[in-house]
Amino acid sequence: TLSDYYIGETEVTQELWEAVMGSNPSYFSGNPQRPVEMVSWNDCQEFITNLNNLTGMNFRLPTEAEWEYAARGGNKSKGYKYSGSNTIGNVAWFEGNSSYTHNVKTKSPNELGIYDMSGNVWEWCEDWYGDYSSGSQTNPTGPSSGSFRVFHGGSCYNNAKNCRVSPRY
Repeated sequence: TLSDYYIGETEVTQELWEAVMGSNPSYFSGNPQRPVEMVSWNDCQEFITNLNNLTGMNFRLPTEAEWEYAARGGNKSKGYKYSGSNTIGNVAWFEGNSSYTHNVKTKSPNELGIYDMSGNVWEWCEDWYGDYSSGSQTNPTGPSSGSFRVFHGGSCYNNAKNCRVSPRY
């Protein structure tokens, strides 16, 4: 069970990253509407701190549970294996149709109107990687410590299997 939360309609664009951070680390630069890439989890934390300071808001990365719920289409889910479709090419840039990132919002959104949760670029979550609890939980989070952070969604370099909603890395 998850409490209500907000999540971005798209990945963070290079334009937004540059406005907040003053530089663009992306390999596929030159188009401000492409998602930012080549960023670590720690880079994202610095970006979020700066964004919160600039806006007075309280942004954060989604927990793994929040990310997966949103990617699956939330309470409007139709049970797709990719975020918004069973046909990957409708919703994702992946190795079968691309070898570089593309502008956000160029593929169809999922049931909640969220774009690119499958393919284009991997997406970081707040949680440490670890085993799921077998019991029901409210607002679950990952372990309190660990060696790796969770990321989801696949990228323009990945095969269709890695772009499904279910794989976790």
